[in-house]
Amino acid sequence: MKFLQSLENVATPANAWATTAGAVMAPAFHYLYGTNRQDILIVLFFMIVLDWITGISAAKKDQSYSSEYGLSRIPRSLFLLALPAVANMLDRVMGTPGFLFYGVTFGLLYHTWNSLTANAHRAGWPVPKSIVNLVSSEIKAKAERAARKETK
Repeated sequence: MKFLQSLENVATPANAWATTAGAVMAPAFHYLYGTNRQDILIVLFFMIVLDWITGISAAKKDQSYSSEYGLSRIPRSLFLLALPAVANMLDRVMGTPGFLFYGVTFGLLYHTWNSLTANAHRAGWPVPKSIVNLVSSEIKAKAERAARKETK
Protein backbone atom coordinates (compact mmCIF):
# COMPACT_ATOMS: atom_id res chain seq x y z
CA MET A 1 0.00 0.00 0.00
CA LYS A 2 2.82 2.38 0.90
CA PHE A 3 4.47 1.66 -2.47
CA LEU A 4 1.31 2.65 -4.39
CA GLN A 5 1.03 5.89 -2.41
CA SER A 6 4.59 6.80 -3.35
CA LEU A 7 3.69 6.43 -7.04
CA GLU A 8 1.19 9.29 -6.72
CA ASN A 9 4.10 11.73 -6.81
CA VAL A 10 5.65 10.03 -9.83
CA ALA A 11 2.57 9.44 -11.98
CA THR A 12 1.64 13.07 -12.58
CA PRO A 13 0.45 14.75 -15.79
CA ALA A 14 3.64 16.84 -15.90
CA ASN A 15 5.82 13.72 -15.73
CA ALA A 16 3.70 12.08 -18.41
CA TRP A 17 4.22 15.06 -20.74
CA ALA A 18 7.96 15.11 -20.06
CA THR A 19 8.23 11.37 -20.71
CA THR A 20 6.27 11.70 -23.95
CA ALA A 21 8.41 14.63 -25.11
CA GLY A 22 11.58 12.66 -24.38
CA ALA A 23 10.26 9.58 -26.15
CA VAL A 24 9.49 11.65 -29.25
CA MET A 25 12.56 13.88 -29.22
CA ALA A 26 15.28 11.32 -28.51
CA PRO A 27 14.77 9.32 -31.74
CA ALA A 28 14.39 12.56 -33.72
CA PHE A 29 17.62 13.89 -32.20
CA HIS A 30 19.48 10.69 -33.06
CA TYR A 31 18.04 10.68 -36.58
CA LEU A 32 19.07 14.29 -37.21
CA TYR A 33 22.46 14.35 -35.52
CA GLY A 34 23.57 10.72 -35.25
CA THR A 35 24.25 8.67 -32.16
CA ASN A 36 26.76 9.53 -29.44
CA ARG A 37 27.19 13.12 -30.59
CA GLN A 38 25.50 14.86 -27.68
CA ASP A 39 28.71 16.20 -26.17
CA ILE A 40 29.89 18.10 -29.24
CA LEU A 41 26.39 19.47 -29.82
CA ILE A 42 26.13 20.62 -26.20
CA VAL A 43 29.46 22.41 -26.65
CA LEU A 44 28.11 24.11 -29.80
CA PHE A 45 24.87 25.09 -28.07
CA PHE A 46 26.75 26.41 -25.03
CA MET A 47 29.08 28.45 -27.23
CA ILE A 48 26.12 29.95 -29.12
CA VAL A 49 24.58 30.95 -25.77
CA LEU A 50 27.90 32.52 -24.72
CA ASP A 51 28.05 34.35 -28.05
CA TRP A 52 24.61 35.82 -27.34
CA ILE A 53 25.61 36.85 -23.82
CA THR A 54 28.88 38.46 -24.87
CA GLY A 55 27.25 40.05 -27.93
CA ILE A 56 24.53 41.69 -25.86
CA SER A 57 27.10 42.97 -23.35
CA ALA A 58 29.33 44.36 -26.10
CA ALA A 59 26.42 46.02 -27.93
CA LYS A 60 25.17 47.63 -24.72
CA LYS A 61 28.66 48.91 -23.93
CA ASP A 62 29.13 50.57 -27.33
CA GLN A 63 25.44 51.56 -27.45
CA SER A 64 24.75 49.73 -30.71
CA TYR A 65 22.18 47.37 -29.19
CA SER A 66 18.72 47.20 -30.70
CA SER A 67 16.03 44.65 -29.97
CA GLU A 68 15.45 44.27 -33.73
CA TYR A 69 19.06 43.20 -34.24
CA GLY A 70 18.88 40.90 -31.22
CA LEU A 71 15.72 39.22 -32.50
CA SER A 72 17.32 38.66 -35.90
CA ARG A 73 19.89 36.47 -34.13
CA ILE A 74 17.26 33.84 -33.33
CA PRO A 75 16.96 32.52 -36.92
CA ARG A 76 20.76 32.71 -37.24
CA SER A 77 21.18 30.56 -34.12
CA LEU A 78 18.62 28.04 -35.33
CA PHE A 79 20.47 27.90 -38.65
CA LEU A 80 23.77 27.23 -36.84
CA LEU A 81 22.14 24.38 -34.91
CA ALA A 82 20.57 22.94 -38.10
CA LEU A 83 23.79 22.79 -40.15
CA PRO A 84 25.28 19.79 -38.28
CA ALA A 85 22.00 17.90 -38.84
CA VAL A 86 22.18 18.59 -42.57
CA ALA A 87 25.83 17.51 -42.61
CA ASN A 88 24.94 14.31 -40.75
CA MET A 89 22.21 13.47 -43.26
CA LEU A 90 24.61 14.14 -46.15
CA ASP A 91 27.12 11.82 -44.46
CA ARG A 92 24.48 9.08 -44.44
CA VAL A 93 23.60 9.65 -48.09
CA MET A 94 27.24 9.68 -49.20
CA GLY A 95 28.40 6.92 -46.87
CA THR A 96 30.96 9.12 -45.13
CA PRO A 97 30.18 8.47 -41.46
CA GLY A 98 30.89 11.63 -39.54
CA PHE A 99 33.19 13.34 -42.06
CA LEU A 100 30.87 16.21 -42.96
CA PHE A 101 29.19 16.31 -39.55
CA TYR A 102 32.44 16.83 -37.66
CA GLY A 103 33.89 19.14 -40.31
CA VAL A 104 30.84 21.41 -40.24
CA THR A 105 30.47 21.25 -36.45
CA PHE A 106 34.12 22.08 -35.74
CA GLY A 107 33.95 24.89 -38.32
CA LEU A 108 30.92 26.32 -36.51
CA LEU A 109 32.69 25.94 -33.15
CA TYR A 110 35.70 27.87 -34.47
CA HIS A 111 33.51 30.61 -35.97
CA THR A 112 31.43 30.93 -32.80
CA TRP A 113 34.55 30.94 -30.60
CA ASN A 114 35.97 33.83 -32.67
CA SER A 115 32.71 35.74 -32.36
CA LEU A 116 32.20 35.25 -28.62
CA THR A 117 35.84 36.06 -27.86
CA ALA A 118 35.69 39.25 -29.93
CA ASN A 119 32.42 40.19 -28.21
CA ALA A 120 33.94 39.59 -24.78
CA HIS A 121 36.87 41.86 -25.68
CA ARG A 122 34.51 44.57 -26.97
CA ALA A 123 32.49 44.27 -23.76
CA GLY A 124 35.66 45.01 -21.78
CA TRP A 125 35.92 41.56 -20.23
CA PRO A 126 39.40 40.20 -19.51
CA VAL A 127 40.66 38.29 -22.53
CA PRO A 128 44.35 37.27 -22.75
CA LYS A 129 46.33 39.37 -25.22
CA SER A 130 47.40 36.29 -27.18
CA ILE A 131 43.73 35.41 -27.74
CA VAL A 132 42.89 39.00 -28.70
CA ASN A 133 45.64 38.82 -31.33
CA LEU A 134 44.11 35.63 -32.75
CA VAL A 135 40.68 37.23 -33.19
CA SER A 136 41.80 40.77 -34.04
CA SER A 137 40.16 40.74 -37.50
CA GLU A 138 36.83 39.70 -35.94
CA ILE A 139 37.15 42.44 -33.31
CA LYS A 140 37.78 45.00 -36.06
CA ALA A 141 34.83 43.76 -38.15
CA LYS A 142 32.47 43.89 -35.15
CA ALA A 143 33.64 47.39 -34.19
CA GLU A 144 33.07 48.62 -37.75
CA ARG A 145 29.59 47.04 -37.84
CA ALA A 146 28.71 48.67 -34.52
CA ALA A 147 29.92 52.05 -35.79
CA ARG A 148 27.73 51.71 -38.91
CA LYS A 149 24.69 51.05 -36.72
CA GLU A 150 25.34 54.17 -34.66
CA THR A 151 25.32 56.38 -37.77
CA LYS A 152 21.97 55.02 -39.00
